[in-house]
Amino acid sequence: MKKVLIANRGEIAVRIARACTDAQLVSVAIYSDPDADALHVRRADEAYALNGSQSADTYLDIAKIIEIGTRAGADAVHPGYGFLSENADFAQAVIDAGMTWIGPSPEAIRALGNKVTAREIAVRAGAPLVPGTDGPVADAAEVRAFAEQFGLPVAIKAAFGGGGRGIKVVRAMEDIEASYESAVREATAAFGRGECFVERFLDKPRHVEAQVLADAHGNAVVVGTRDCSLQRRHQKLVEEAPAPFLTDEQRASIHSSAKAICLEAGYVGAGTVEYLVAPDGLISFLEVNTRLQVEHPITEETTGVDLVAEQLRIAAGEPLSFTEDPAPTGHSFEFRINAEDPARGFLPGPGRITGFEAPTGSGIRVDSGVRTNSVVPSYYDSLMAKLIVTGATRAQALRRAKQALDEMVITGVPSVLPFHRAVVRNAEFTRDDAYGVYTTWIEAEFAEDLASSPEIAAAQPGAERETLTIEIEGKAMNIGLPASLVDSIRHGGHGATMEAAADNVEAADSTATLNAPMNGNLVKWVAEDGAVVAAGDTVAVLEAMKMESNVTAHASGTFTRGAQTPGTMISRGEDMGRIA
Repeated sequence: MKKVLIANRGEIAVRIARACTDAQLVSVAIYSDPDADALHVRRADEAYALNGSQSADTYLDIAKIIEIGTRAGADAVHPGYGFLSENADFAQAVIDAGMTWIGPSPEAIRALGNKVTAREIAVRAGAPLVPGTDGPVADAAEVRAFAEQFGLPVAIKAAFGGGGRGIKVVRAMEDIEASYESAVREATAAFGRGECFVERFLDKPRHVEAQVLADAHGNAVVVGTRDCSLQRRHQKLVEEAPAPFLTDEQRASIHSSAKAICLEAGYVGAGTVEYLVAPDGLISFLEVNTRLQVEHPITEETTGVDLVAEQLRIAAGEPLSFTEDPAPTGHSFEFRINAEDPARGFLPGPGRITGFEAPTGSGIRVDSGVRTNSVVPSYYDSLMAKLIVTGATRAQALRRAKQALDEMVITGVPSVLPFHRAVVRNAEFTRDDAYGVYTTWIEAEFAEDLASSPEIAAAQPGAERETLTIEIEGKAMNIGLPASLVDSIRHGGHGATMEAAADNVEAADSTATLNAPMNGNLVKWVAEDGAVVAAGDTVAVLEAMKMESNVTAHASGTFTRGAQTPGTMISRGEDMGRIA
């Protein structure tokens, strides 16, 4: 391998570009229109435009990516995580184009990426499992039949999903239809396929996972465990390694079954085997992620293993640089820094970052895809950066984390920093005798009174771009510029400003008007036009950053819908109707 195309964006693309530099490989970035000025574009050796904004037209467009790889002369492709990283068709297309796929085989991706067949492999490998359907369900009626047989709660999961998207937990029979439809929509939007299966949902479990590396020479190791229980809406917010408060027997069971599952599947590459650990100690296989995980840095920090470097070695046909499970040293936390307001139910807030100041000091690592003046687009997920804090012990790592989180500054967009600062001071999370949190702890028990972020932009500044034709030495060339800059040029420097837009939003507000709480795409209306609603009732569903969020009534009364139709892009503060 000499030249690696990075089929991703954001902080993971930056991370892979740096690994390529270490390995003396040339890195090639790809970028959508909103990402034209993104950090990963600057960090790669070369960069090519995808020409589009939506995921489906850019980072999920297999033909475009393969064409760019061929044009750039890339001889390998690293998919990162998310997007096409667990898409077997993409892996096969890369191989068919004569490039090296930095990941497991298409066959292994199909077998383990499909949660139904992954369960079958886990059964053959002897891993423990909770009851689940034998395959994808055809409709909500089959979900109801499963719930009637095995009881509630149940989890509806995207068969080809991951990262917490396309999963809905149902606790009441009357919620089955809406939850099934929402899971299918999220799965289709995020992964291009809407098939879902159903399994019993364990209440108050921990989420523990094993990092596996396997090469083509018969070597397979578990690099360590991680606890990822601190989640909201099934998306991880805080992870730590090694997973604390496990018995020797539990740890041994996780290590042995993770290896057995990967060996049964003929797995080669980096992968993660995930489990739920019930309060009574029961371990149940959850899924296999056939890719690099977002939280891989905490394993690196506690084992000294560069997981991306090992991925490159494996893809090049070399053996692993070690063949025994490494013993962890110290303890590490990862805090995902998302552009969301935790005080508003983790409401996404895309926009321009006006200030980004990372902490420094012993045990501090920041993996970032942004910097000051970066734009966080509404088209993709909300992750901006990851703060990784390591100490000799869990207690020391927590002390360092408190200081680092207090030092970190992000302005211009909301962030989850206030939540993280509260968590590292929460008695349930910091206790030293047992693990006090679980996968739904945030929704069920977290009650800190966090101040609302003042930084959710009224619109998304700077993301739109226009292409102008310019002439250089008699030759016409195209140049891409932010639309706001082009507008200013056309109007003599007097383009519309964000301040004016924000003033308009405020002026439009009234006690009767229902204003959109976020930028997003209108998925559907829930309340009928003319319906009588109570304050707090859901009237519409918006989608942004790959997640659906409910728009609720701010008052009681008769609801009159706005003119928007499903599929319409809506800006925060936009009039969505009236309640009078």
